[in-house]
Amino acid sequence: MQIQLPPLAEGEIYLGGFVDKNGDVTHTILLPGDNDDATWQEQMEWAKSIGGDLPTRAELVIEYEQHRELFQKDGYWSNTPDDDPDYAGWAWCQGFSGGDQYGGEQNRRFRARAVRRLSI
Repeated sequence: MQIQLPPLAEGEIYLGGFVDKNGDVTHTILLPGDNDDATWQEQMEWAKSIGGDLPTRAELVIEYEQHRELFQKDGYWSNTPDDDPDYAGWAWCQGFSGGDQYGGEQNRRFRARAVRRLSI
């Protein structure tokens, strides 16, 4: 069985479908262009302003594995705050030089790339 891929606008790239515990598929699409260094909150607002969201940690891994040539060799914010109480005010980042994920203080300035998600 083949899943139905969503239609893409010019410059968008299909990242994949994520299946939840109920078997529902959410498709993730990488939007064109990235945003220069900004704080986590500023990047969250930027992504929302263009109709998207920052990627999850899992989506960032796919971006790194399949499309790293589209990214600067720099850190990119995820939409995921660190839920460890000892790291309140931190969020997760993906490094595009070495492939590592790490926590960064939300007031630090990293790049961002937005995604959009939809269920079909």
